[in-house]
Amino acid sequence: MWTIPNILTCVRVLLIPVFVIVYFLDWKWAHQAAAFIFWFAAVTDWLDGYLARKLQQSTPFGAFLDPVADKLIVAAALLMIAHTYQDPWITIPAVLLTAREVFVSALREWMAGSGHEDSVQVSFIGKAKTMAQMLALIGLLSELQEFMGIPIYWVTLGYILLLIATVLSVWSMTAYLIAAWKYLTIVPEAKK
Repeated sequence: MWTIPNILTCVRVLLIPVFVIVYFLDWKWAHQAAAFIFWFAAVTDWLDGYLARKLQQSTPFGAFLDPVADKLIVAAALLMIAHTYQDPWITIPAVLLTAREVFVSALREWMAGSGHEDSVQVSFIGKAKTMAQMLALIGLLSELQEFMGIPIYWVTLGYILLLIATVLSVWSMTAYLIAAWKYLTIVPEAKK
């Protein structure tokens, strides 16, 4: 159970309260430090998946905990930016992204329980959504518009990427639902 990928996943789970506490600290670079922690967690997410495949260390524990860790830290980040910005252009996408994650997780769980999990595998659109979402959250968490006097517009880019992630999110959710629809609409035979 204690493989390198599983340890990285556990580290990511343990980083969630650290990430939230750092974000709300009352010091100048708190948001940038929290954005760095979020970035580090995103890197460990990629790294644990890569190592699990490369070292052939995939485990049931890792298969369960990895997506849970991802969804927990992303949900925390979405709540934090909605709280910080209090802007409908942030809050509405944050709600849609969170709702999509709950919906798709439930759909995948139901499909796996009914033996049709191959119908709702992660697609390219889902991966693109995740990349846009992670970059958006890093930018919005950091609140950086300039660095050492050089304009970098992280927040502006974060807004744009969050909207792109939201569109891709709804698109991928719709694709998953269409793929699963034939299984969801089967009428069970009446019991005698």
